[in-house]
Amino acid sequence: MVRYVRSGQPDLTNRQMAMMMLIYADPDPSTVRGLAHKLSVAKPVVTRALNRLGQLGFVRRERDMSDRRNVFIRRTGKGAEFLDLFDRFIAGSADESGTESQRGKRTA
Repeated sequence: MVRYVRSGQPDLTNRQMAMMMLIYADPDPSTVRGLAHKLSVAKPVVTRALNRLGQLGFVRRERDMSDRRNVFIRRTGKGAEFLDLFDRFIAGSADESGTESQRGKRTA
C-alpha cells in the first residue's frame, strides 16, 4: 500500500474502491439502485462516490432508454487499467512508478 500511495495514482475511499470492485466484477451493468442495495447505503451516497469515479474516468453513466428512471454504470478502459495496476501493487509486482518491479516479474 505504501508503494501505491507513493505512485501518485488517485486515492480512492474505501466506499469508492468497493464500488469499483462491484462494478468491474459483475459483467452486467450496475445501477445506482443496485449498488446502494449491495452496499446498504442510500442512493445519494452512491451518487457522490460515482461523481468522483466519473471525474477520474473510471466509470460512466448511461440512462436506460427503456426506463429513464434507471441509470446504468458502465466500465471504462481507464477504470480497468486502474484496477489492474492496483492489483499489481497489492501483489507486489509493481513499483512506485506503476511499472513491473524486479521482485514481481514473472519468468516464463
